[in-house]
Amino acid sequence: MKVSFWFVVIASIFVTCLITANIIAVKLILLFGFLVPAGIIVFPLSYLFGDVLTEVYGYGSTRRVIWLGFACNLLAVIAIYFGGLAPAAPFWHDQRAYDTILGFTPRLLLASFIAYLLGEFTNSFVLAKLKIATKGRWLWTRTISSTLVGEGLDTLIFISIAFWGVIPPQLMLTAILTQWTFKVLYEVVATPFTYFIVSFLKKREGLDVYDYHTNFSPLLLQNGNAKNSSVYTPTLDK
Repeated sequence: MKVSFWFVVIASIFVTCLITANIIAVKLILLFGFLVPAGIIVFPLSYLFGDVLTEVYGYGSTRRVIWLGFACNLLAVIAIYFGGLAPAAPFWHDQRAYDTILGFTPRLLLASFIAYLLGEFTNSFVLAKLKIATKGRWLWTRTISSTLVGEGLDTLIFISIAFWGVIPPQLMLTAILTQWTFKVLYEVVATPFTYFIVSFLKKREGLDVYDYHTNFSPLLLQNGNAKNSSVYTPTLDK
């Protein structure tokens, strides 16, 4: 099966944003006076490009990219783990720094993986269903609404699993609302950029998938868009 060059580009950016966010999330930063992980700088982009994938290529194709992102992230985690276990050279004295920056706990990994899968699949599902409901119009309503739900679920699950019993409940609620709000605002500000990419891809690919007959099971790895109507209608996305 021939794979589009642009599909590979968007999927690669999606996966890169995901892995990069997980690595730099170890650093806590002050953003407008709020304490947040540095991963928030790039992580919302994974949702933005996830929106682009679903909008142009459909839920079935996006589902495979979501699982690809999961597999790549798992591979990165395994490589980092065994890199930390490998005996250090006698003249290398930065093992503690390596463990501090790249180390992780099973609880954080569990939180990250569950939040990612549920958040991304929910985001793609909501956008695909809204595209049908709006007949392809008002792209901004789909991207923002799907982000509200997907990022909200992602943030709620990650912070609840990772920090339950570690920080006071009221601070957890503040952390959830702060990160969720920032991620949604990120999507809102980036809406013109999303429009540009979607318009470019639809024109270049001659493709605009509607998931009328898609099987939305997250576990179905083959292309779920085989029976879907794929029509290029650039005037609808306004």
